[in-house]
Amino acid sequence: MPIPRQIFEHLKHLIPPLDGSLHKGQSGRVGVLGGALDYTGAPFFAAISALRFGADLSHVICSPTAAGAIKSYSPDLIVHPILREDLSPKDVEPSLESLLTRLHVLIIGPGLGRESYMESFAELALSLARKQGMFLVLDADALWMLGKDLSLIRGYRRAVVTPNVVEFKRLSEQVGIDPSTPATKKAGLVSRALGGVTVLEKGAKDLIAIDTTGEAANLKESKLEGADEKKEKAEETVEVDVEGGLKRCGGQGDVLSGCVGTFLAWGKCYEDGVFGSGDIAASRMPFLAAIGGSMVTRTASRRAFHKEGRGVVTQDMIPEIGTAFAEVFGDAAQGQDRGRL
Repeated sequence: MPIPRQIFEHLKHLIPPLDGSLHKGQSGRVGVLGGALDYTGAPFFAAISALRFGADLSHVICSPTAAGAIKSYSPDLIVHPILREDLSPKDVEPSLESLLTRLHVLIIGPGLGRESYMESFAELALSLARKQGMFLVLDADALWMLGKDLSLIRGYRRAVVTPNVVEFKRLSEQVGIDPSTPATKKAGLVSRALGGVTVLEKGAKDLIAIDTTGEAANLKESKLEGADEKKEKAEETVEVDVEGGLKRCGGQGDVLSGCVGTFLAWGKCYEDGVFGSGDIAASRMPFLAAIGGSMVTRTASRRAFHKEGRGVVTQDMIPEIGTAFAEVFGDAAQGQDRGRL
């Protein structure tokens, strides 16, 4: 099923111009919170995917036990090893709050793990991000964290959650969705129960849903106080059936998080008037970003699988992100129609 034309046009409007008019940082500053002793690959994949997608700057906020490895993977990433096990959230709060003011979006979850100290820092970051009205992507163990306290995200429609099959089943049960509900309806009902949070349900075909018609929807909580409440009512589901690779390798979800996060960073720049007409509502950004990120990630997966077959790994997807972006949105959007010798 093709993406509706209006949605595709809106996505193209959120892509920063490559005409020399923007300075460093105005094409997106992305943050990834995650990375502890056992998990260094996931935050790297999310952060480097953001750069390959087109973000200007990509930060990783992690534990010191992960920082050395992540730094060694790429000199292009800015690594902040501030999540120390011997510190309390109160100790970390000033530096974390200051860091978040420099970012357009925060991705929480890749490589987070389930250690109590990392979870406490993730909860703090989520609270600070909501206070600042930041866009958010929540994946992996951040979804496990949400399952224990749905109020952490409920009513905040500047967020995208990206559950896989197992995570979506668990999340559906946690918000009280009837298991007999048709599969194509569940993502929308989860969004409604969470107050309009965009749900990107990963699968053979990705389902992206938003429903802001429920009682949990809250413009004030979403930092959208000036918006028209009637116009902000939305109930929509889009299926992304762009062909992907035939092997689903571990780490592909981290790539998706980085891609969705970058589109949200662009959305924040658009909202702030850095570029574009400003006609697209801020509340629309998470839904659009989830669709655009899904399309490019699936295309990159297909391209990597075509080259590597059964042996494909997530690292094979990284160099395919730029060409996948051009395949989805055209060479002009990727700047590949200029500067060729």
